Amino acid sequence: MKKVVVALAAIAVGAGAASAAQAQQKLVVAGYGGSFEDIMRQDIFPPFAKQHGVELDYVAGNSTNTVARLQAQKSNQQVDVAIIDDGPMYQAIALGFCAPIQGLPAADLYEAARYKDDKAVAIGIVATGIMYNKKLFDERKWAAPTSWDDLKDPKYKKQLVVPPLNNTYGLHAVVQYARAKGGGEKKIDAGFDTFKNEVGPNVLVYEPSPGKMTELFSSGQASIAVWGSGRAKAFADTGFPVGFVYPREGAYALLSSVCPVAKEKPNPVAQAFVQYLVTPEVQAKLATSYGYGPVNKKAEVKDDPRVPLPVGERAAKLIVIDWDTVNQNRDAWNKRWTREIER
Repeated sequence: MKKVVVALAAIAVGAGAASAAQAQQKLVVAGYGGSFEDIMRQDIFPPFAKQHGVELDYVAGNSTNTVARLQAQKSNQQVDVAIIDDGPMYQAIALGFCAPIQGLPAADLYEAARYKDDKAVAIGIVATGIMYNKKLFDERKWAAPTSWDDLKDPKYKKQLVVPPLNNTYGLHAVVQYARAKGGGEKKIDAGFDTFKNEVGPNVLVYEPSPGKMTELFSSGQASIAVWGSGRAKAFADTGFPVGFVYPREGAYALLSSVCPVAKEKPNPVAQAFVQYLVTPEVQAKLATSYGYGPVNKKAEVKDDPRVPLPVGERAAKLIVIDWDTVNQNRDAWNKRWTREIER
């Protein structure tokens, strides 16, 4: 009987150890939802999981949500790897949430993809421009938009969708309208005034959710939007007649970026996953499946005639905003936006 008890105890201990080992084999990744999450789960993560024997625990949310999550969990970080836009990434680095990346293939990466002290790295270049329903435009004999000013056209009344200011696409639009009237990141008032008086009357909704954005287009409620090339490419891949333009004044650059989260006991595969995301093979997949401009010089990609990718000359011409100034003012701007624009 004693031997049986000892044996059962050994089995219980072994089962507990196995359970603990299984728990350690999870990699918690916080990143964008919608089509990006689908691509991560279906195309990007499975080969890595097979190689490293790890299970993906994916936490979907926009960049602001992810930084807020890191702040809320700072005494006990649950996230191992964070994928967020460049502006919020600068905030995450400043708040000490990102650990230096080890083993980056520096010679293979475009310099613009790297952050100071390798605390983060870009995994794709996105262009913020104008998306529209090509079929509807053709039926109505409307010319394709060519300028940011086209969003002021009264024919789009209650058909325009713009993400709010706490989303990078919406922020880019506000900065553009400020610049167009002699202002900019350091003088933002004109951007708010333009939305309030000229763009706002056309806005159906200020929508942050990618799923809701595509739903509004699919249902025919929306015909034109401010959105990113990656999101537009994924939408086009569903069969929707997407048109996407780089406005003549310039499209804006968004760097989708990643960092291993700084924590007392870092997940041993977090660094490997970050390195994996910038390999030529993964970069090519992200370009093909999601429309990212690659950050690895060795990635082989083909352009997409429906949603031209931010590569080559198009990538070189993208406008980069002053994130230092933006991040100093963003909380105040968000409150002002809620108060004045999304009342």
